[in-house]
Parts: sequence; structure tokens; C-alpha cells
Amino acid sequence: MHDAGGTPVILWFRKDLRLGDNRAIAHAVTTGRPVLPLYIHEPNNGPLGRAQCWWLHHSLVALTRSLERLGSRLLLRSGPPKAVLSTLIAESGATEILWNRRYDPEGIETDSALKAALRADGITAHSFPGQLLHEPSRMKTGTGGFYRVYTPFWRAFESSGEPEEPLPPPLALPPPDVWPDTETLDDWHLLPTKPDWAAEFRNVWTPGEAGAQRRLQDFVKAGLQGYAVRRNFPAEPHVSMLSPHLALGEISPAQIWRATRVLAGDVRVEDLTSLRKELVWREFSYHLLFHFPELARRNFSEKFDGFPWRNDPEGLQRWQRGETGYPIVDAGMRQLWRTGWMHNRVRMIVASFLVKDLLIDWREGERWFRDTLVDADPASNAASWQWVAGSGADAAPFFRIFNPISQGEKFDPDGAYVRKFVPELKALPDKFIHKPFDAPLPVLEDAGVSLGKTYPLPIVDHKAARERALAAFRGLAGPSAG
Repeated sequence: MHDAGGTPVILWFRKDLRLGDNRAIAHAVTTGRPVLPLYIHEPNNGPLGRAQCWWLHHSLVALTRSLERLGSRLLLRSGPPKAVLSTLIAESGATEILWNRRYDPEGIETDSALKAALRADGITAHSFPGQLLHEPSRMKTGTGGFYRVYTPFWRAFESSGEPEEPLPPPLALPPPDVWPDTETLDDWHLLPTKPDWAAEFRNVWTPGEAGAQRRLQDFVKAGLQGYAVRRNFPAEPHVSMLSPHLALGEISPAQIWRATRVLAGDVRVEDLTSLRKELVWREFSYHLLFHFPELARRNFSEKFDGFPWRNDPEGLQRWQRGETGYPIVDAGMRQLWRTGWMHNRVRMIVASFLVKDLLIDWREGERWFRDTLVDADPASNAASWQWVAGSGADAAPFFRIFNPISQGEKFDPDGAYVRKFVPELKALPDKFIHKPFDAPLPVLEDAGVSLGKTYPLPIVDHKAARERALAAFRGLAGPSAG
């Protein structure tokens, strides 16, 4: 038997793979007892897709190293959490389990049932905030409901005061007398092998808490000035690229918020506000998901339940592969495949193309992004796809249809982004880089472009597709947004 002072505390990591600003860790340290850090490879909660599995593997390697520097370790176990935790409790004599809260439907369901079951077994289970800047259950409108429109949500958020200061990382974590057995990361087969489609990821990303902090420092120094305007230009460095670090909790939103206040120096107010509004869009997305758990599966606006989506497997595949014949769309989809990430402006362009030019159900796009994005997030992904489709809360109106040619010309004026990811077009002059189908034959020949051979012809005529989409929308009838 263990005496009460020596019984270890189980510290259960989930989407909070960091030591800094981690309330569960801070509480574990205050107990003065040995700490058993644990990560469970759960059947239903964890990475959303294959790209995020790659990230998780490397993030857990980084977290293991960080814990070892504190004289601790990371235990790896796989299976349903109740079974894993019950086994570890029996092995270690632990009487207390600590974790930071999740806000996605599966996570909430698992954690609520687990907390009740553990308490029934006489085990203390404590949960803490930290993945968000607000608690969705507590933030209410004036009438006691939840926010369905972003701007009032932002105003309420802004008027609620500054978020709490982030907590420092611990200086040490007391180890147990005996370490329980652990599985190995290799047992979980998170990395792709043949083919290794993630080969280029490591040139772009450094998963883990240290990588997240470096990315934040670099962005504040080099990318934040001018962010409000320049973040729309995909070839420029004015993007934070913090989203994958946020998705698995290697950095907290409070740490980013604080950095914009403390490190930013003389950065213009509009640039700071613009970045904060991006953070708060993530908060809004979780607010919606918390109150409408079907966000990834059902139209938020019931009006869209009767929308005549087209079944077009070939069109979907051409979009997924970046072979639509529209360079800005193809560049975005190829950037996604090569790096596991896509620039936010281009995400809107490619989403609009799938939903409105091809009339393919937004859920197909949500599924593809979920599997291929390293920053896959159950709330932001679903809310953003519904926003583009016109079916979501506070959505862009359906008739706002992005023109892939003019969007390319406006936000990638010299074609640098397209040339990087669609290199077969790199010799085209700027005038035709976003519309090679309009280029005279001699210009195409000079650039070594053969439409239909080296680069595809457009799979749809944008003008005709726009009319088709608007006609489908006009045909909708039924109850308004719900």
C-alpha cells in the first residue's frame, strides 16, 4: 500500500502538449506528490486525421524530452481512457487525476462520463481551463442564449477584460519511486511510411512547445507589423502559422495574446486587433461547437438542408489533387498536400470553388481538410466551411462567390505563390499566370505550357458555374437559420 503523502497524481495530457501555462501541471506541483505524466492514444479522441498524426508523433517526442529535463517521463498507453486509467490507478496507487478541459463533443462526452465514474470509485478528478480564452458554458448573450453572430461575440469578448496572465512552466516534477510500464510511440504507427507523403513537412514545421514559442517570437518580430492588410497575400510572411501548435495545445491562446501585448512594441493597433480577432474567431468557433455539437455534420441553417448538392467524384478528386485548371485553387490544394497547411485567404478561395463552382457539399471539403491539415481543429474547420458555404452562423451570404481569377490577381499579383506550388506555370507572364486559358498560343508555347497536357484546362467555366450556383440557391425554400 502507498501512504497518502506518497501516492502519485496522474497528470493526463490531451490537447495541451506544453509545460507552460498549463493549469493541470501547476496544480500537480502544488500537491507536493509524485507526478505520473500520461498520454492516452484514445480510439475516439485525439488527432483528427493522418496529417495531424504526423504532428502528434513529433509533439509527443518533444514533450517527452521536456519532461525528462525536469526529471520526469511521459507514459504512453492506448485504449479507452477509463480502462487505461483504472489499470494505472491499480498499478500506482494514485488517488487523483488532473487534466485540462476539452470542448469538442466527443471530448466533453468522454470526460463527463469519466469524471462521474472515477468519483464513484473514490478517485479525485480535477479539470482545468486552458485550451480557450473563454468558457463556452459561461459566456451568454443578454437574453441568456449563445452567440450566433461574430461581431457581438467579439464585442462581448473585448469588453470582458484581458485574459489571465499565462502561468510559467514548472521547475521540476517529482518522479514516483517506481515508473509503470509504457508503450512506445513506434507502437502507434502515427507516421506515414510507404509512401512518406509527409516528407516535406519537416522542412516547414517544428512540432512541440519550443517550436511554437520560436514561431511566435519570429512572427511578432517579422510578421505582425502590417498583418491587418498583408496577411491576405499568400506569398508574403505576414502569417503566424501558429494554428497547428494551437490545435494540439503546444501553445495557449493566452500566451499568444500576452505576446501581442508585451513583445509587440510599436506595432500598429489595427495589426494587433486583426491578430486578436483571428484568435477570437477560434473562440467563436468553439462557442458554436459547444452549443451546436453537430457543426461538422449538419447545416447550422436548416434552410440549406434541401440544397441540391451534386455528386461529382471526379470533380472532388480534381479539386483534392490541385488539378482544377484554376492556378490559385491548384496552388492552395498542392500547398496543403505538400506542407499540411494552407494560407487562410486561399482556404476561402478553394472552399468557395468546391462549394459554389462545383456545387459539392461543404462536408466533403471539411472531411478532406480534417485529414490533410496539420492544424485540423474540430471547431474552426467546421465553422469556417459552413461560413463559406453560407449555411453557418454569421455566414458569408451564399451569393458571395469568390472569382478564382480576380482573387489570384488581387492577392498574388506577381504570381509568386502560384509559381511556387504550380511550377509548370512558372514561365508564364504575370498577365496570364492566373488565367493560362486566356493566354495566346505563342505565349503558352514560350512558357512551355500545353493546356490539357502539362496543365489542365478548367474543369468548369467560372461564369457559368456562378450562374448555376445562384440558380440553385434561389430554388431553396424553407425555414430560416436555426
